[in-house]
Amino acid sequence: MEAASFYVKELGFEITDKNSNIISLHGKNINFFIERGPTLGPVLEVTVKSVKEAKASLKKKGCTIVKDEPDFPRCYVKDPNGLTYNLTE
Repeated sequence: MEAASFYVKELGFEITDKNSNIISLHGKNINFFIERGPTLGPVLEVTVKSVKEAKASLKKKGCTIVKDEPDFPRCYVKDPNGLTYNLTE
């Protein structure tokens, strides 16, 4: 909550949802999520037609699956350059 409060006060974000594992912040031009768990660094979110298909294709291209939550559905992927992003439908 301390980190979220910083972004609200200093950068004008609005807290739109919070629970014990994640805080959702929305700004004018970007959405931001703070999630409890291992540090992944900044994570971009990419919306795809099918998480399952995108995940299979990206793995063939050298990406690594960092965290997979098929019930959500979302999947954290690290690309060959080290950038982590979340696939969502």
